[in-house]
Amino acid sequence: MIRPQRVDARGERLRLLFTHAHPDDESSKGAATMAKYVAEGCAVLVVTMTGGERGEILNPKLDTPENWARLPQLRQEEMARARDILGVDQLWLGYEDSGFFQGEPWPATPPGTLAATPVAEAAAKLARVLRSFRPHVVVTYDERGGYPHPDHIMCHRVTMAALAPAADPEHEPDQRAPWTVAKVYYHMGFHRARFAKLDAMMHEAGLGSPYGERLRAWADDDTVDRLTTFVPCAEYFELRDQALRAHATQVDPDGHWFDVPLEIQRRGWPTEDYELVRSTVATTIPEDDLCAGLAFPAPGTAEDWVI
Repeated sequence: MIRPQRVDARGERLRLLFTHAHPDDESSKGAATMAKYVAEGCAVLVVTMTGGERGEILNPKLDTPENWARLPQLRQEEMARARDILGVDQLWLGYEDSGFFQGEPWPATPPGTLAATPVAEAAAKLARVLRSFRPHVVVTYDERGGYPHPDHIMCHRVTMAALAPAADPEHEPDQRAPWTVAKVYYHMGFHRARFAKLDAMMHEAGLGSPYGERLRAWADDDTVDRLTTFVPCAEYFELRDQALRAHATQVDPDGHWFDVPLEIQRRGWPTEDYELVRSTVATTIPEDDLCAGLAFPAPGTAEDWVI
């Protein structure tokens, strides 16, 4: 079978790696982007740092003692379904969920949880994945973790700390050859400008908006000033929602995630948005492609098709 592939200047298939804290994060942050790159022939790998063991059951229809008793297994099964829907590869980094405590100070988390693991230790583990998969692009959370869950903040720290040892020939020289990631991005999909636009369109359509309370409490937002890259992926929003629904314990199918009709989302904000924070290649801001500057033939050209 002949399939399209996007390749770099050396003819290697373009590879993108997305790091996430828990199963379901990959489907709520950047899922349409991943589906787009899979469809274009790129290799996409999701690294899930924890198993989500200390999560809650947020779907009232599944809030039963039986499901609580097997929640870790359920979350693995849900991740497998979401992975297959998006067409991505996925691996577990192997740490336990640290749990979410809404207050200060953070309580100590047990050994084996991501938050209890030294950053350098987890980063060395991820660096081996980077050397093995050899991604051109890495996408993770910003320094705030997207929201202040300790695993999200650790996901950012571990990812950024893994880049240097992965590229250092002196680090674990008996392992695979060093690899330098060309471009690093932060997820920036949850920002006020996007929610305000969709909120206005919902009111114009005579529909109730799920964003009113959030917008009233969200007076200041510097995220929009950090945006560099807007990936058009509206045609994959439905696939994104299918992947999110696959995490059935974590998403209420009648909840706010699905209040805004896809048609309004596609017209109102047809992109998923990112901040480019590191690049070894020249590019022009704003971008519409995480792979901009990586010197590949455009999709559909003769050079782009391989057997």
